[in-house]
Amino acid sequence: MLEWVDMSIMVAAIANLAILGASRLSFCIRAVALQGIALGFFTIFAHAEDFSIHIAILALMSMLMKGVVFPKLLFRNLIQTGVRHEMEPIVGYAASILSGIAMLAAALWISSRLPAQGLEASPVVLPVSLWIIFVGLFMIVARRKAITQVLGYLVLENGIFAFGVALVGGMPFLVEMGGLLDVFMAVFVMGIAIFHINREFEHMDTDRMAALKD
Repeated sequence: MLEWVDMSIMVAAIANLAILGASRLSFCIRAVALQGIALGFFTIFAHAEDFSIHIAILALMSMLMKGVVFPKLLFRNLIQTGVRHEMEPIVGYAASILSGIAMLAAALWISSRLPAQGLEASPVVLPVSLWIIFVGLFMIVARRKAITQVLGYLVLENGIFAFGVALVGGMPFLVEMGGLLDVFMAVFVMGIAIFHINREFEHMDTDRMAALKD
């Protein structure tokens, strides 16, 4: 079962790299959805020996929310705003990929100094989980479009989820379900905010909001 754990987490890692190098927002949404689905399978494979109905519900809800509901909300925002690309990110795409490689190296270094209690037999899970967290934070600060920053928030949550499974062998059911509900409400509210920002200012560049004065 360990090879399936590694395979699912590596799919999430590939999606991570694709998100860093893509300018087309629809592609980024699909990549984040794929990452969420892969981490749902990761949860199942990681708990194959102690599988329970709680694990099944958690994995299925995670895949449903991150693979279907959130992408659908974000695609609706794309249609409403008419924005298709992140044209001028704060950090360019080539530099983003190089930064991603540097973040991966940092994740490998940090993970080598952390105890992997739950999945210590798999050396890739913990560094990839940390890398996903780093990339999520990077997307939030290195992109201009509000919708891309929402994607960064989702990537960050994916990384925290995977990190929890990797480090402690899983999170309490009610805690993680509450986390999913919080993420849903955040994406829903941010989607409404994106629509109104685009309607009022005819753009979604959050850095231009700093120019607004009372």
